[in-house]
Amino acid sequence: MKKFLFAALLAVSAAAPAAAQTVNAGTYTVKGTNLDGSSYEGTATITLASETTCVIEWKTGGTTSQGVCMLHEDAFAAAYMLEDQIGLIVYKVKGGGVLEGSWTLTGKDGSGTETLTEEK
Repeated sequence: MKKFLFAALLAVSAAAPAAAQTVNAGTYTVKGTNLDGSSYEGTATITLASETTCVIEWKTGGTTSQGVCMLHEDAFAAAYMLEDQIGLIVYKVKGGGVLEGSWTLTGKDGSGTETLTEEK
């Protein structure tokens, strides 16, 4: 699988610089919680769109949504459309093909959670 070869910024400090994080293009298992606390599962596919951006498509239950995504250091974020609402999710890149995130939709209270695990 192709690696997301983003121009990830390396943190420069007096100590050693932090290692750049990567996210693989490919298919991920999705496990999450909705705004009401109920759970959902499915898959997400990440496709490289440029050196700094990607496209992500989620298939959960009977719903499919697409968004644009990007990686910055250990944060992986995506903006997406879910029916007629704009959503935002921010994941922390945990390494080993795991991303842990929180998401929300415009005009809604609260946030959901979501974990993506790369299918090997």
